[in-house]
Amino acid sequence: MKVNRRLLIPLAFLVLAGLLFWGLYQNPRLVPSPLIGKPAPNFNLPQLAKADASFSPGDMKGKVWLLNVWASWCTSCKEEHPVLLEIAQSGKVPIVGLNYKDKRDLGLDVLRKTGDPYQLNVFDPEGRAAFDWGVYGTPETFLIDAEGIIRAKHVGPITMAVFNEKFAPLLGDR
Repeated sequence: MKVNRRLLIPLAFLVLAGLLFWGLYQNPRLVPSPLIGKPAPNFNLPQLAKADASFSPGDMKGKVWLLNVWASWCTSCKEEHPVLLEIAQSGKVPIVGLNYKDKRDLGLDVLRKTGDPYQLNVFDPEGRAAFDWGVYGTPETFLIDAEGIIRAKHVGPITMAVFNEKFAPLLGDR
């Protein structure tokens, strides 16, 4: 069977357009992270509030914790901020912030004005550490277990419903 070459290009275009159109209706938050079940990528970054002090995920070894990637310029981060304050106040799990592609003074100003839910914040102005974690936007939140293994990830703002459904069951009896 001989295929008419003039039909091949429009047919290929229609297939590609169909796939792109289908992709518009998929939820990017449901894309699983390839890091789930793997050791958390290591980094050693300066703290946001104490530039002379640093933090590495290994510092949390033996603890279950959340890593929340945020920025002062992120509108969705402002939306989730009261929920992070509530989680921090509950004492259920420590939260470490990763201030992403931001300016130090702007990040500190946001925390001063809105409250600080974080046990500490690390400063990643170029986004290199976030890249290793597979971050492609803010906010994103990871749950890391006591052995340093990533157990869950959420893309987008955390709500109490998301926290209770996705993260709380992995915390054990806390």
